[in-house]
Amino acid sequence: MCGIIGYIGRRGAAEIVVRGLKRLEYRGYDSAGIALVDGGLFCLKKQGRIADLEDALDYASLERYRTGIGHTRWATHGAPSDRNAHPHLCCAGKIALVHNGIIENYASIKKTLLDKGHAILSETDTEVAVHLIEYYYANNTLIDAVMKALSKIEGTFGIAVVSSDEPDRIIAARRGSPLILGIGDDEMILASDASAIVEHTRRVIYLEDNEMLEITGSEYRGYDLEKNRKNKTVEAIDWDLALIEKQGYDHFMLKEIFEQPETIRNAFRGRTLPDSGAARLDGLRLSDEELNSIERIIFIACGTSWHAGLVGEYLIEQYARIPVEVEYASEFRYRRPILRKGDLVIVISQSGETADTLAALREAKARGVRVLGITNVVGSTIARESDGGVYIHAGPEIGVASTKAFTSQITVLILITLLLSRRRDMTAEKGRGIIEDLVRIPEYVRSILDADERVREIASIYRKSRNFLYLGRGIHFPVALEGALKLKEISYVHAEGYPAAEMKHGPIALIDENMPVVFIAPRDEVYDKIVSNMQEVKARNGHIIAIANEGDEEIRSLAEHVIYVPPTKKIVSPLLTVVPLQLLAYHIAVLRGCDVDRPRNLAKSVTVE
Repeated sequence: MCGIIGYIGRRGAAEIVVRGLKRLEYRGYDSAGIALVDGGLFCLKKQGRIADLEDALDYASLERYRTGIGHTRWATHGAPSDRNAHPHLCCAGKIALVHNGIIENYASIKKTLLDKGHAILSETDTEVAVHLIEYYYANNTLIDAVMKALSKIEGTFGIAVVSSDEPDRIIAARRGSPLILGIGDDEMILASDASAIVEHTRRVIYLEDNEMLEITGSEYRGYDLEKNRKNKTVEAIDWDLALIEKQGYDHFMLKEIFEQPETIRNAFRGRTLPDSGAARLDGLRLSDEELNSIERIIFIACGTSWHAGLVGEYLIEQYARIPVEVEYASEFRYRRPILRKGDLVIVISQSGETADTLAALREAKARGVRVLGITNVVGSTIARESDGGVYIHAGPEIGVASTKAFTSQITVLILITLLLSRRRDMTAEKGRGIIEDLVRIPEYVRSILDADERVREIASIYRKSRNFLYLGRGIHFPVALEGALKLKEISYVHAEGYPAAEMKHGPIALIDENMPVVFIAPRDEVYDKIVSNMQEVKARNGHIIAIANEGDEEIRSLAEHVIYVPPTKKIVSPLLTVVPLQLLAYHIAVLRGCDVDRPRNLAKSVTVE
C-alpha cells in the first residue's frame, strides 16, 4: 500500500528518493515526505501528490546529502495531512523513520512514551516507533536501538530509519511488509517495490520476515531481530525499466489492457504439451501421487484475484471433477476453517504480498495442508512461503485496477485445469482442442482491442449513469463481478454483478429507463436462458449492453449496443469476454474525469489488514 524508498551512496539522495517515490506513487498517494541526513537532518512532508512535495524542494540546496529516506502514504491511522505524513521524527529531531504496516499496540506504547515526556504530534500509529527508538538510542547504536524498539512492537512493519548522528547508514527491518535492497555501484537503494530500484540496478536481496539490514553506501549486513547474522542471497530482477513506463499510452491501465495479447501468451508459453493435450507446471512441485490424491481444492484470494478463483472453480469442477471452494482471504482464518488430508490450498495474489492472503497461507500451512501460490512478483513473500506455485509472468502492473494480471491468472488456472483433467478422464483429443483455442486467444484479444473506439462511443452514452448491473451465467458470472468491480474502482459509479438468473430475486426492481444492464452472452449451453433474461430487462425499458459472439443477430435484435468477441471454447472464453468490460470501465472513468491509475482510497498492494 504505502511506499518506502531509501538511498545511500555517492550521489545526491534527494532527487533519487523523489524519483523513487514517483515510481511508488501507485501504491498509495494521499501524502508524501522525505528525510535527508548528514551532520543534521532535513525533513519535508506534504499532503497530496509527489508533485506537491517536489515543488517545495530546492534540489540545489540539498545536493550535499548522500543519505535519505522517503515515503508515500495510504492512510490507516489518522486522516491525510502534512502532520500525519511520513517520515516521523523523534523529539530531538535527530532520527527519522518511515513505516509500512500497522502497530497494533501503539496506544499502550504511546501512553508510556507520553508519561516519559515525549511529545507525539501526529494521529498515526507509526510515530510511536521513532520515539521508542529515541528512548533506546540514549545508550545504544542506532541498529541496537531499532532492535530493542522492535522487540516491544506488535503488528506488522517495513521500516527504514536514519539518524543525523550516524549519517553513513540506514537501518531497515520487516515483518509482514515487503522490503527489497538494490545493490548498486557504491550505492544502495532500499524500496518496498522493485519498480523504484530497477532503473539503478537489477541486483537485489529480499528481506524475510523478522530480518534487519544495516546498510552503508558500499555494503550491507543482515541480521535477525536478535542481531544474529543472516546471510542473504543476491538475486536478479528479470524485467527492465520500459515495462513500468507508459510508452505513449495516456494511462498505465490502458497500456496494461493492450498488453494482454502478450501477457496471456507469456502465461502459457512453454507450459502446454500440444502432442499429448496436457499442461506442464513443474513449479507446482507435486508428485504424480500427490496430484492424483487431491480430493478438494480451496482457492483463497481478495478482490480481482478472488474473481479469478471463481473462474477456477467453474473450470476445475466441470473438467477435472474435483470439488472446489473459493474463500475470501480476509475471512478464511477467522472462522476456524475445516481442512483435511487430501485438501490443496491455492492462494492467488498479483503482488504476492497481500496481507490477508499471506495470513491465510500461513494458517493453512500451520494446519498441515499443502499450499500453492499463483502470483506475479518473483521473490514476493507468497512466492517464497508457498510449497510450490506458478508465476503468471504478466510483468509489472502499475494501474491500481488489475487487468492483465486477471487474464494471466485465468490463463494459469486453465493450465491447472488441463493438468488435472488429463490425469482423470479428459481425452488427449479434447486437451489438444483446448490448447489450440488457448493459443489463438492472443490474436482474438487483439481483434477485440481493435474495437476500442466502439467501446468508447458506448461509454460516452452512459458516462453519467449512476448505477449499472452486470449479469452473466455460469463461468461468466465471475466475469460480471469483475466488470462491475472495474467500474466501481476507477469511475466511482455504483455497479453490481449478479448471476443473471438472480436478477428476478431482487435486482429486477431496480430496472427502469435509467438503468444500463451489461450482459455477458456468448453462445453456450445457457445461451437461451441469458436471452430470456435480456427480454425481461428490455420489457422494463432497461438499456442493454451485450458482450456476444461475432455474427449473433439475435443478441443484436435485443440489445441497444453489442460488443462482439470471437467464438471459442467455454474454458477459454472468460479471457475474451472480460476485455470489453475493462475498456468500458476505463473509458467511462476517463470521460468522467477520474484519475484512472490512482483511484481515490485504493492502493495497488494491500499489505495491511
